Amino acid sequence: MGGYNIERLYSENLDEEMLFATHSSGLRVYVFPKKGFSKYYAIYGTDYGSTDREFVVPGENQTTVVPDGIAHFLEHKMFEQPDGSNAFDSFALTGASSNAFTSFDLTAYLFSCTDKFYENLDILIDFVNHPYFTKENVEKEQGIIGQEIKMYDDDPGWRVFFNTLTALFHNNPVKIDIAGTVDSIAEIDDDVLYKCYNTFYNPGNMILVLAGDIEIQKVLESLDKHISSDRNLGIIERPKIAEPESRVKEFTEQKLVVSQPMFQIGFKDITPFNGGEELLCREISTDIILDILFGKSSDFYMELYSDGLIDSSFGAETELEKRYGFTMIGGESKDPKEVYRRVKEHIKKAQDTGLSHDEIERAKKVAKASLIKVFNSIEAMGNSFIRLLLKGVNPLEYAAAIDSVPDVAVNERLKNHFDLSNCVLSTILPDDSQNEGEK
Repeated sequence: MGGYNIERLYSENLDEEMLFATHSSGLRVYVFPKKGFSKYYAIYGTDYGSTDREFVVPGENQTTVVPDGIAHFLEHKMFEQPDGSNAFDSFALTGASSNAFTSFDLTAYLFSCTDKFYENLDILIDFVNHPYFTKENVEKEQGIIGQEIKMYDDDPGWRVFFNTLTALFHNNPVKIDIAGTVDSIAEIDDDVLYKCYNTFYNPGNMILVLAGDIEIQKVLESLDKHISSDRNLGIIERPKIAEPESRVKEFTEQKLVVSQPMFQIGFKDITPFNGGEELLCREISTDIILDILFGKSSDFYMELYSDGLIDSSFGAETELEKRYGFTMIGGESKDPKEVYRRVKEHIKKAQDTGLSHDEIERAKKVAKASLIKVFNSIEAMGNSFIRLLLKGVNPLEYAAAIDSVPDVAVNERLKNHFDLSNCVLSTILPDDSQNEGEK
């Protein structure tokens, strides 16, 4: 194995360390050593998700446009081996638990185990770097994923979420279902799968995050066995998306089989991010705002709860990435429109008065307590940190970043992001006709 420059970063406040090295292939490797832990976790991801429907392959001039749902389809196909076996079976033989997921901007493969960590790491690195697509196995998968798509079409939680995005965004592909449609996946063949694989699964576009009692030198030795150093393609060009500031429509509703109406109140963010400190400041500011205004210990939460307008399903979260951003507040309610009215009224009052220094400091303590909890779970570390690292954020600096966000930034974010003239309400209502049919 060639010599690698291993960088060690340490946080005195957290008493945690991170080891970092770049493999000869361009793959970035991050290890969070947890001495004495009996469990190991690995997550191997590519900066590629459902929103990557247009791109320019390095070395080409033309923009490639691919069918919706292809990143998710590719994830499904990666486990299949030429001999007819499946990578899941290989993990099962070692006693490891494995999985994979596709989101808007990330596809990741992962496993956890208590034994044979390096053997499991070999399995992970090997199958992700050796795809096997044929006309026959692609056609078979189209039927399987088609059934999955139909299942999600009737899932109330999934639909209220995507209906919110469809009401918010005009052009950004974040509004398109991650799995695509039955029609779009019918256009996928083995050639386009290989093109997407070779473009986005090149090591320079990928990241490996490991947590547990792990030696980074042994990890690099494993990578040397499975990844060629000449596979780094360079920067993938992704065209910028022209997204108007305006929402598409304020209200959207759908009827499905639910016992209680569901709702999401959405706010969009169209500012392009470069990642790093700017994005992190906005993300932390938004989390602080949501905790102060809508957290379960807030007066507003207790008022709505006491009035019977919400239950414990009520919550708020933000998702800010380089190519999209949104915040949602939702749950179940007998009267979603009244909750919507009161949420807007509550935000307007906060915008007029501003959030106080004491409120912001209290919310910062909550955020730092949540971060410390993450370090107590290797799964939480892997899943949280891979997203931060892809944004260019060092997880060990997150606590300091929370402290450094000024009050003025939080109040500016409150005024700019929570635009009451541009928010949306998505509801799922009980389908009475279904109930009639059951009688």
